[in-house]
Amino acid sequence: MRVLITGATGLIGNELVDVLLKNNHAVHYLTTSSSKIKNSLNYHGFYWNPQEGKIDDNCINGVDIIVHLAGASISKRWTDSYKLELIESRVLSANLLFNLLRKATNHQVKHFVSASGTDIYPDSYSKVYDETLTEVDSSFLSNVVLKWEESADQFKLLDIKVSKLRTGIVFSSKGGALLEMIKPIKMFVGSGFGSGKQIQSWIHLTDLANLYYFVIQNQIEGVINAVSPYPISNQDLTKAIAKQLKRPLFLPNVPQFVMKFILGEMHILLFGNKNIAPRKATSLGFKFQFPTVKEALENCIK
Repeated sequence: MRVLITGATGLIGNELVDVLLKNNHAVHYLTTSSSKIKNSLNYHGFYWNPQEGKIDDNCINGVDIIVHLAGASISKRWTDSYKLELIESRVLSANLLFNLLRKATNHQVKHFVSASGTDIYPDSYSKVYDETLTEVDSSFLSNVVLKWEESADQFKLLDIKVSKLRTGIVFSSKGGALLEMIKPIKMFVGSGFGSGKQIQSWIHLTDLANLYYFVIQNQIEGVINAVSPYPISNQDLTKAIAKQLKRPLFLPNVPQFVMKFILGEMHILLFGNKNIAPRKATSLGFKFQFPTVKEALENCIK
């Protein structure tokens, strides 16, 4: 099997590349930096620039599956210009791939697997969102996810299977949100946010990469919730991190208005309340290596 990956040098992409190579699959990857192009027996880089509409056509030679992970980080301040970048970095890149395949006469791509986000779901203290529910939030991030998924769904027009992995907070010792959560607690200034009751759905990086591989191997289509089966409240997560770090928590929770002043609109990432279930993955037989926060933190915080 030969897989083309966008965003291959990011946190999730690196982990997925390792999984694929360890299982003797070939990987093509796209990069906007010519200096990052490397070639080895089963690992080949190709140049692209979605903003300029440039892509090396050879990237799809022999490729069976495309995994689309590219997209600007949501953890930078959301200025008007950066909001546009959040959308365009996902949509323009997908459109470039779509047009490449549409014009190609001899490609063999059968499956397009796209990253997506759980921010599409509305906040709720009472609902558990699985893949059968179609309610959509009215927030900016929800709109980003909608456009992201629409750009993936267009590949169906080419008779290509489409999968969309709606991903929660990714726990890893290599980068991402967890390391940012750890920093203030390590410095004895950690605390929860708001009431602390908001439910946060998360997944360990190892499980996420394995879930992508599971989706690829089994050609699973549609929406897949890429989250652990055991979500946790913000307050309990803060306590669990402090316990693993052997640090006390003695400060009061940070009010929402304070974080809004510091972070602007991006503060909603800390106060979203979404209880999400990975029912599709578990019903099809996927096994989590780190299903609980305790197991995940013990692995990530040494």
